Amino acid sequence: APLNLCLEREVKEFDLADDTILCPPERNALSDFYDTANGAEWTDGSLWLDEYASCCDWKGVTCGDDMNMNRVVKLNLTNNGLSGRLSESIGNLTFMTELDLSDNAIKASIPTELG
Repeated sequence: APLNLCLEREVKEFDLADDTILCPPERNALSDFYDTANGAEWTDGSLWLDEYASCCDWKGVTCGDDMNMNRVVKLNLTNNGLSGRLSESIGNLTFMTELDLSDNAIKASIPTELG
C-alpha cells in the first residue's frame, strides 16, 4: 500500500494499516526515524518516503536475503546530515545487526529499544 496510507492512522476506512504485508512495520519504523532525524535536511535521502518504493531501496538501507528478505539488516547513513534525535521506533528493526550513523549531528541519547 502507499506509504501515506500506512502512516495515516486517522483514516478509519483504511483498516489495513496494521496489515504487515501491505504496510510493513519496518517501513513505518524507518519513516518515523526519517522524521525525527530531520530527513528533509539530509544530504542524500534518495527514495526515502517514496510512496511505492520498497524501504530496501532507500538510501543506506540494506535488507537481508532468503529468509530475511525485506527485513532491514543494516542501516548506514554515515556523514549524511542527520540531526535531531533517534526515534524509539528504530527498535522495531528487529533483524538489524549493523547501524552506522557516524559523522552526523544526532544529539539525543540512544533509545533503549536498540538494546
